[in-house]
Amino acid sequence: MKILTPEDRPHQRIGSAPEAVALLRQLYDEASDFLNEHFAAAMANGAPDGRVRAYYPEVRFTTSSYAHVDTRLSFGHVSGPGTYVATITRPDLFDNYLTQQINLLIKNHDQPVHIGYSDTPMPVHFAVANNAGITVPQEGAAEFTLRDIFDVPDLTTTNDDIVNGTFVATDGIEPLAPFTAQRVDYSLARLTHYTATDPTHFQNHVLFTNYQFYVSEFEAYARTQLDDPDSGYTAFVSTGNSIITTSDGLLENFGKTPQMPTYHLKRADGSGITLVNIGVGPSNAKTATDHIAVLRPHAWLMVGHCAGLRNSQALGDFVLGHAYLREDHVLDDDLPPWVPIPALAEIQIALEQAVAGVTELEGYELKRIMRTGTVASYDDRNWELRDQHGPVKRLSQSRAIALDMESATIAANGYRFRVPYGTLLCVSDKPLHGELKLPGMASDFYKTQVARHLMIGIRAMEHIRTMPLERIHSRKLRSFDETAFL
Repeated sequence: MKILTPEDRPHQRIGSAPEAVALLRQLYDEASDFLNEHFAAAMANGAPDGRVRAYYPEVRFTTSSYAHVDTRLSFGHVSGPGTYVATITRPDLFDNYLTQQINLLIKNHDQPVHIGYSDTPMPVHFAVANNAGITVPQEGAAEFTLRDIFDVPDLTTTNDDIVNGTFVATDGIEPLAPFTAQRVDYSLARLTHYTATDPTHFQNHVLFTNYQFYVSEFEAYARTQLDDPDSGYTAFVSTGNSIITTSDGLLENFGKTPQMPTYHLKRADGSGITLVNIGVGPSNAKTATDHIAVLRPHAWLMVGHCAGLRNSQALGDFVLGHAYLREDHVLDDDLPPWVPIPALAEIQIALEQAVAGVTELEGYELKRIMRTGTVASYDDRNWELRDQHGPVKRLSQSRAIALDMESATIAANGYRFRVPYGTLLCVSDKPLHGELKLPGMASDFYKTQVARHLMIGIRAMEHIRTMPLERIHSRKLRSFDETAFL
């Protein structure tokens, strides 16, 4: 069977990051347009006389020098001589990121990059994902077998081997970026499904919560910011991609609530804040962070509720996570439990300063309402119903001061994906001391604490936004042989 494919182009040697990204966009558009046109024709007229195939563009970089480069940044350089490659998708979405990463690579090594088509086929599902007028039918719904004519997603080549440190190079070619194009496309599609918002709306600073109560407070804050011309915020996006740009704007009712309702307070440069309600449980926490990670956010924080484990704590107290007891288990195959998850000083300081600023307490007085210590994350919401001897002993031995179901997962996946992370929880019950989360108690608690807790998370993110990248993206998150791209 003959193969119908766009005209091949030789790789171009380019010494300018903007020119490299412009060519990546041109190649990607040509490939995706080619697949869109042929797919639409096939659905209207039947299968073409041949297989239709287009390829992702790639960035290729080769150096033979062992010369020492400026390694003060934890990214932007390769570890030694060799050829490094990254397949690229959606360069329109990643324009700023790609420009920054390619520019650092060229500058640090004084070498150009080579841009051209890769040998990785682009699945038709991902190519048509941004075309509202085309949908890919289920297997068997078309008059021809889809995979006989078009390339479809292949999970055997869509994995986390690079970030997990298990990637084995073939033909001496090493990865240039933490994710391949297929892996990124896979997550972009999942993000749209789970959050009911387009990936283009996601901002560089992401707050996770485990309660919908935070959403109304986030929206209220967003509306006040849209009224302030000096805030820098330009729009608020709700589920269903409903957008308002003024405080009195009306958000459309999306109707069906997505699994992980997500909201975006946007800035023109993408440095705004995204709030994701991941719900309850480590599985949701892993799912959300698995997919948001491909967007390469600058930081993500957990601002949820927890069980206080010490009698000295009170409902409404804050817990600044400094270590994690990982009893969630969802990441054990990707990141072994023996791997330590370090606290990141820059994030810890930002959170502590935000608590002090919002509560107007400082120094020793701050200890009245906040403790720093180990957060334990369990995969059993009703752990209190088990025999208490085992769990309580382990919690005590770990010096844990709080327990939830998501924080360790979010921190561990931040570590795995090299995304700076942090945790600030609010004590909503004390099950070991007879203070259970009951409806009446919960209502009073939520009314008084949600707004203050959310504002602390926002203030911390706004502080992190002012920090230079080299301070946020710590070298302690980088392994022996890291990708040049952040």
